[in-house]
Amino acid sequence: MNITKKSRPAATRPEDQRLSIGSTFAYGFQHVLTMYGGIIAPPLIIGAAAGMSSQDIGLLIAACLFVGGLATILQTVGIRFFGSQLPLVQGVSFAGVSTMVAIVHGGGGIQSVFGSVIAASLIGLLITPLFSRIIKFFPPVVTGTVITTIGLTLMPVAANWAMGGNKAAPNYGSMANIGLAAATMAIVLLLSKVGNAAISRLSILLAMVLGTGIAFAFGMADFSKVGTGEIVAFPTPFAFGPPTFEIAAIISMLIVILVTLTETSADIIAVGEIVGTKVDSKRIGDGLRADMLSSAISPLFNSFTQSAFAQNVGLVAITGVKSRFVVSAGGLILVILGLLPVLGRVVAAVPTPVLGGAGVVLFGTVAASGIRTLSKVEYRNNMNLIIVAASIGFGMIPIAAPAFYDQFPSWFSTIFHSGISSAAVMAILLNLLFNHLKAGNSENQSVFVAGTGRLVKEEDLHCLADGDRFEGGKLIDCDGKEVPIQSSSKSEH
Repeated sequence: MNITKKSRPAATRPEDQRLSIGSTFAYGFQHVLTMYGGIIAPPLIIGAAAGMSSQDIGLLIAACLFVGGLATILQTVGIRFFGSQLPLVQGVSFAGVSTMVAIVHGGGGIQSVFGSVIAASLIGLLITPLFSRIIKFFPPVVTGTVITTIGLTLMPVAANWAMGGNKAAPNYGSMANIGLAAATMAIVLLLSKVGNAAISRLSILLAMVLGTGIAFAFGMADFSKVGTGEIVAFPTPFAFGPPTFEIAAIISMLIVILVTLTETSADIIAVGEIVGTKVDSKRIGDGLRADMLSSAISPLFNSFTQSAFAQNVGLVAITGVKSRFVVSAGGLILVILGLLPVLGRVVAAVPTPVLGGAGVVLFGTVAASGIRTLSKVEYRNNMNLIIVAASIGFGMIPIAAPAFYDQFPSWFSTIFHSGISSAAVMAILLNLLFNHLKAGNSENQSVFVAGTGRLVKEEDLHCLADGDRFEGGKLIDCDGKEVPIQSSSKSEH
């Protein structure tokens, strides 16, 4: 009898709803389409930074789809201690892209990237039980700054793509390349405006398809290498060589892991509220452990750090489909796509100006998400404004001056050559300094606080009587009657 009582709540959770097979896979495919552009962008960026061929980039894309699918199934279905059992789609996070590119450019190559992901993810797995205690050090002023910086640091990638991607090519920066990028971006914006809800959500993917069609019509697309290689293949473990482990790269990646843990925690809480189910510290811990285990294993199959995709959390809210098994079906679709490297080669053959046009919007969306988070930060009578200003400014240094840290020790330049790492370190330290170590703090500590507090003119107070109050945009007197408010424009006439 007791067993029945304990199992009944789990069976009636909204996320445990089961739909028909057809509906389950249809909605699951919609989740895949929503996040497809986001999951293929990181391997494209990292592969290009590593100087890989289109065939190798195709393998990276297939690997990321395959591992993302497995991670999604683990997160949604769940096993003991692993998986939040919530409708969360997993995939390669943007948070680590600029850091991985910095590791590649630092001389470590793709093997060092894989090694840093394994080591940092295992550390993340170990600290997961303690993360709920240190998450207070990652408030919106920190996470919003980091997410904004992620989007901003990726904009040079989009610009490079729009110009052609290869600086040595004779047509790099040509009007044809930039025009193609502009056309793709225009299609994204047009579909977002005039399309229905489904078309609007798929605007990035559809724009890439239409942009590629335009490029093909003008002889700017080359699909000759798509047929080179296997059509169906299981990802080869360590296809690019065994991982290497460098301390500086691991430290840099560990910062990314902390950001990833914070983002996934926020996504778990958000989707729990959307679904209307209970989310406690145990469930968050299970979800984070699934994140870290997936990230630690992913380099074995030539993929990178895994995290929850925020855009799919939004899709759950838009569609109202709360079943975690729908997302499990999406994970299975991702696994199948990952077993078809030919699809990866098709994506790798998409002209880089097309990717650039879509990337401006895609990466800008990441930055806008950070700005939205920063809008929730309280700036009055504190130092949060200078935390954001100094951190974003510090994060922009390696973007504005890529050679800035060339004369520094290699371990230092590896960490701070990444804008995301630079901004994260500065935001965490300044948040500790101003918001946690308050000894010595004084009111209105600097010019950055000036003007952030409320200010009411003395002459305005003379018009008020005892008991007056402001409620819902109306001035109410002590008797509960509304006091008319005359606009300044009328009083001037």
